[in-house]
Amino acid sequence: MSKAAELAALIGSGQAQGDKNLIINGGMAVSQRGTSETGVGGSSGYFTCDRWRIDTGNTAGRVTMSQASITDLTGFATALKLDVTTADTSIASGEVFRVGQRIEGQNLQQLAKGTASAKSLTLSFYVKGNAAATYVAQLKDVDNTRVNTQNFSVTTSWTRVELTYAADTTGTLDNNNANSLEVMFWLHAGSDFTSGTFASNTWASETNANNYAGSNTSIFDSTNRELFITGVSLEIGDVATPFEHESFAETLRKCQRYYQRAGTVSGFFTNTGGRVRGVLVGETGMRAQPTSSNTTGLAIYYKATVATGAVTILTAPGNFRNGPASFIDFNTVASSTVQGQGFASDNNTDVRYFELDAEL
Repeated sequence: MSKAAELAALIGSGQAQGDKNLIINGGMAVSQRGTSETGVGGSSGYFTCDRWRIDTGNTAGRVTMSQASITDLTGFATALKLDVTTADTSIASGEVFRVGQRIEGQNLQQLAKGTASAKSLTLSFYVKGNAAATYVAQLKDVDNTRVNTQNFSVTTSWTRVELTYAADTTGTLDNNNANSLEVMFWLHAGSDFTSGTFASNTWASETNANNYAGSNTSIFDSTNRELFITGVSLEIGDVATPFEHESFAETLRKCQRYYQRAGTVSGFFTNTGGRVRGVLVGETGMRAQPTSSNTTGLAIYYKATVATGAVTILTAPGNFRNGPASFIDFNTVASSTVQGQGFASDNNTDVRYFELDAEL
């Protein structure tokens, strides 16, 4: 397609401006939880690159999931890497392993899904592996339990995959902050998900047996198997435009709506028995009231004394001004403290922090 035709298509789709990508952290630049996690596959959740969730069940297969530095794809410095460390070639019926992203319904209203004006979507991404493979990229309308699946091929070189998904005039998406649409890369499944009929690029009520039907690769077929993916974009229309690069700060801000680590606390001593209470303030407003956890070893300072110890989160954070706030309780401070005495906290090292989680 010529540049003029591409621009015309963009203007026609209403996506000529910025923020066309419905995916957050598609370039895998932000990884607040850490850059590598071993033994992934035993439980579902978020492990490395922000917003990218592993969904798994019943498999003995395991991967090391990492934010990999890359130098062989122009314009990109990082990718999500899955490196198989434990194979699983005896596949039970209920096994599943996939990686994907969940999107809030209020960010999807422009799709007009479920109406006569529903719009198509184009998913594009760069992918490579250690050998040829075939996997499945699926869009799932969570609100109405409808899915659209397409195969994609992987080679040993970087390939840009471009998949356009038909408009769906059935099933509107909720206008709220809950999970409405999932983008999922299916990489392994048992017969519960493979024994049906694969219908490419067709919206339909979800039938489990159809999700991974056909001749697809299991990522757990060998400990040599690996997969790299980056530059993931989901945009309105039939055109896969160039990946929309944004600043690291902007991507981090978007990710912190769902997860962040903080180490700043202010407050006061509430009694003379060695207990200190304060207020934890996060970096930005979050999707919903987050859950809280912390590491031990956070230090608090009062007068010339330093005390460390476990910290108890007294209340779940709410959204306080522009960031989440929570009352906390330092419960192992020396009994020589004086009521009303001021204090400050220090995370001291990068491994000491408060964790605020509002993931979908």
